[in-house]
Amino acid sequence: MAHVSDLIASDIDTYLAQHETKSLLRFITCGSVDDGKSTVIGRLLFESKMLFEDQLAAIEADSKKWGTQGGDIDFALLVDGLAAEREQGITIDVAYRFFSTDRRKFIVADTPGHEQYTRNMITGASTADLAVILIDARKGVLTQTRRHSYLVSLIGIKKVVLAINKMDLVDYSQKEYDRIVAEYRAFAEQIGLTDIQAIPLSALRGDNMTEASPNTRWYHGPTLMEYLETVDIDESRLQAEPFRMPVQWVNRPNLDFRGFCGFIASGSIKPGDRIRAQPSGRESRVKAIVTPAGDQPLAVAGQSVTLTLEDEIDISRGDVISAATAPAEVADQFEATIVWMIDEPLLPGRPYLLKIGTQTVSATVAEPKYKVNVNTMEHLAAKVLQVNEIGVCNIALDRAIAFDAYTANRDTGGFILIDRLTNNTVGAGMLHFALRRSQNVHLQPVDVDKAARGAQKGQRPGVVWLTGLSGAGKSTIANIVEKKLHAMGRHTYLLDGDNVRHGLNKDLGFTEADRVENVRRVAEVSKLMVDAGLIVITAFISPFRAERQMARSLLAADEFIEVHVDTPLAVAETRDVKGLYAKARRGELRNFTGIDSPYEAPEQPELRVDTTKDSAEEAADLVIARMRDMGLIG
Repeated sequence: MAHVSDLIASDIDTYLAQHETKSLLRFITCGSVDDGKSTVIGRLLFESKMLFEDQLAAIEADSKKWGTQGGDIDFALLVDGLAAEREQGITIDVAYRFFSTDRRKFIVADTPGHEQYTRNMITGASTADLAVILIDARKGVLTQTRRHSYLVSLIGIKKVVLAINKMDLVDYSQKEYDRIVAEYRAFAEQIGLTDIQAIPLSALRGDNMTEASPNTRWYHGPTLMEYLETVDIDESRLQAEPFRMPVQWVNRPNLDFRGFCGFIASGSIKPGDRIRAQPSGRESRVKAIVTPAGDQPLAVAGQSVTLTLEDEIDISRGDVISAATAPAEVADQFEATIVWMIDEPLLPGRPYLLKIGTQTVSATVAEPKYKVNVNTMEHLAAKVLQVNEIGVCNIALDRAIAFDAYTANRDTGGFILIDRLTNNTVGAGMLHFALRRSQNVHLQPVDVDKAARGAQKGQRPGVVWLTGLSGAGKSTIANIVEKKLHAMGRHTYLLDGDNVRHGLNKDLGFTEADRVENVRRVAEVSKLMVDAGLIVITAFISPFRAERQMARSLLAADEFIEVHVDTPLAVAETRDVKGLYAKARRGELRNFTGIDSPYEAPEQPELRVDTTKDSAEEAADLVIARMRDMGLIG
């Protein structure tokens, strides 16, 4: 719904034309719990005459049922739509609202203030031009205020409204207002926020929301609505930046047309301009700019278009079309800031999916260089990142991508991390720069390859990966399998979990992060041995599906056989040859799989053996038979 205008009744065409050409401001409201974010938005909607009569009647009724303002209208209920939000009086999800005035159109995101929903705030901030950071005048600058301000700075929002709300509860004290503003500005300067407009408010009473309040005669700045209507939006900045268009779709309806569809992230383009497809580096010129309204002479940032080129070059979804005179960088290793968003920690070495623009690639995050204390900006040592923590890490991808530093281009420098198994978004990040080694370290081509080495040995190389609980019988079965293969004249190597920890992995413990790194190293060694033409048998608990999937992904589909040595915990514990279960039960051995650390059983292994029914010899025969079925041995 748009604001009430006399033109709606008298000249709807003129009204629609004016409405279409208004500038759009996207902004977020954020702050600590119960600072009044939803009330501010509700008041803006109310004062902008954005409510139908039935909506107003409904909110009056809801105020009596759910409201916290006695007999008065509780404007927060206009935005807090979830039952849990109304019951608790807090914002949980991100709520988006559209409204407009004679001067401008607005999309506002009401983001949650509670620390456990910081991830939701990142979502709301990702497309915003401005942030309204609310502070309760009674409480001043809080930890969550600092956290959200730091996130606003990280996301790249430059303009901030510091809304000192609930001034009525401190008797509209200028002294309290000045104290809070001074404290906030001192903090904001540390994180690079300098364009700050402070406004004293009472969203509930309407002070300085749309009209200057007689209760704050000492304040001579704009009202909140006046500032939002007049603040400069640098719409031309992105258009002046180098051209970038991540390709969303290759449009090939027939043999005579091939176009590349996408949203222009920055810059402008016209027919005849020279472009570079990245990461391939191939160049061509723009032949035409195709839109639903026909071919256009010019396209700029913010438009979705289809480009046709003069030359037939290979471009796929996820590639970036850049200006040939100022192309994006291309690399596969970066430094980045990561905001972690789920309860399970970020584990260095674990493979995640990284989505940047329209491209999705496999990524591995190294141990954090440091995490940031958002209260003091202090850099703290960290081995993992917990939920809502912010850290700086190196990231390695499985292929090179086109990118810009996030400070230069939010669309081609921002990314999300996705769990490979659940497809849940687990983190958000901002690329800083490519690591020098990503440009200077290259794969050296060799003439003798895996196929040649395998042919010399008369075999197909591959990996048989045995996984299961401690005491399941993995090492025993693996040893028998290797003896049988050796008797057949096969060239093999057995990587056993305990043996590897005496050398290659002796620096690792048994935390989740160390277990992930343990399996990562073994997977990489296995890959090298397969490249050498060997059949590799591994016997590791390897408790996490993500790492087993990572090991699988390093090899061709027909080179990896996952064997689940399926033994119930109770049975494995009765065997306890090494006495480890007994130690774990006594609390002497921490992070022991099956006791106080989880084991994620394979969902679709190539083979499952039940050692409560099959002997080790029989289980080894089943493994050999499966290798034959898959063509790993003849």
